[in-house]
Amino acid sequence: MKIAFSDSAVSRTGAVVVLAVETSGKSKEGLAQLTPAGERLDRELGGAILRAVSAARFKGRKGTALTVLAPAAKGPARVVVAGLGKADALDELAIEAAGGAAYAELARGQDGAASVAVEVPKGTGKVKLADMAAALALGARLRSYRFDKYRTKQKPEDKPKLASLTVHVKGAAAAKKAFASRDAVADGVFFTRDLVSEPGNVIYPESLAREAQKLAKLGVKIEVLDEKKMKKLGFGALLGVAQGSSRPPRLVVMQWLKGPKTGPKAKPVAILGKGVTFDSGGISIKPSKGMEDMKWDMGGAGVVIGLMKALAARKARANVVGVIGCVENMPSGTAQRPGDIVTSYSGQTIEVLNTDAEGRLVLADALWYCQERFKPRLMVDLATLTGAIIVCLANVHAGLFANDDALARNLEEAGKAVGERLWRMPLDEAYDRMMDSKVADVQNISSGSGGGSITAAQFLQRFTNDVPWAHLDIAGVTWSGKDAPTVPQGGTGFGVRLLDRMIADHYEGK
Repeated sequence: MKIAFSDSAVSRTGAVVVLAVETSGKSKEGLAQLTPAGERLDRELGGAILRAVSAARFKGRKGTALTVLAPAAKGPARVVVAGLGKADALDELAIEAAGGAAYAELARGQDGAASVAVEVPKGTGKVKLADMAAALALGARLRSYRFDKYRTKQKPEDKPKLASLTVHVKGAAAAKKAFASRDAVADGVFFTRDLVSEPGNVIYPESLAREAQKLAKLGVKIEVLDEKKMKKLGFGALLGVAQGSSRPPRLVVMQWLKGPKTGPKAKPVAILGKGVTFDSGGISIKPSKGMEDMKWDMGGAGVVIGLMKALAARKARANVVGVIGCVENMPSGTAQRPGDIVTSYSGQTIEVLNTDAEGRLVLADALWYCQERFKPRLMVDLATLTGAIIVCLANVHAGLFANDDALARNLEEAGKAVGERLWRMPLDEAYDRMMDSKVADVQNISSGSGGGSITAAQFLQRFTNDVPWAHLDIAGVTWSGKDAPTVPQGGTGFGVRLLDRMIADHYEGK
């Protein structure tokens, strides 16, 4: 979908979007209140918009929208009223939600183009007009994502026709500039959504590495370590996971070093991702029901690739290294067995009690290799690591574990700013002792019961030394079973915007 910005008055033909705020229950009717542009259009249409608002009891709540069809003999074919929520709570997330809700309504029609009028609602001025227009456009773009490349028999009427959206706002040039960096980040989000949506016969370790290599044309330096190289280096934990599959593993290193060359910000920020392109559980095989979802067990790696694309596309002035371990976890005559002991890249030995606790083995080698080679100022890893985090947090928050309070705060604040929420979980010596093995340095699952997401994080912490580190367990938020205002059903891309925001706010520039 093409998005443009214009200083001109909003079109009076085709589909038109106007904005509305939620009024308090103390108002006369408690119905949505149109912004000035909406009020002007309503007067031109003889009050048709407000009559529809009243008939539908539309409140203007955040992320909701109302369509008014053919409101007058002359004028727009459709008017979509998008809710912003309460005026005194208006922020960019509410505006993004309005943009997404408006797109969802527009996509149900046959209009090829639509216009939206953006003005600051009465009673608020917290968000600059340019940022408001850019946020609304971003929300519409994020909601416009579709993964339907394999649907060959879709009827034409089932496909969205909306090809362009023009945002009419005073100061269009400033809005266009504000949207440019947001648009680049959306590109990264879409790339991640594409990767996690692809089936396991399309995305496997070698092809995932090839997808990462596409970033070279944006200026990202790409290096791919094959199985032979990793054997020579001693990646025993990662290779143990991969040995049951006919698909050879890969470790991909992505470098975007466009920040300061000296000073405190010269050391890179390191972002790592679990790239298990399909997880059968190995010999500890998963139940067949729901196993098809394990195509997106590479969600952490997908986020790292999408983030690197976003940083390069917006030309971030930052030093960032992305590392992803790509394997397929399959049962076979060569597969790793429960009870096997492997030697990790760090030299620590690991007793493998459950081959379905494989992501932590992949990350163990990646974390140690990353810190040894790049001496990063901090490390953040993302992984669809445990079902236990879903028991704790459902599909609302991702789990955050960290050995550094400042890093944890930076991540939490960034998550709140972009609507990708984190909840900090504990790390404690008592949980760590539950990972002690009687025959090796560490075992890959807990000897106790409960706390599975915590003990998984404790395992990872053993491979971080004193580097500021955070682990994001994104098992519950990588895939969505239902639509949200800016996230259609399917792959979410959760983490790309969060990490881009954290880097922009704290680790970019001089």
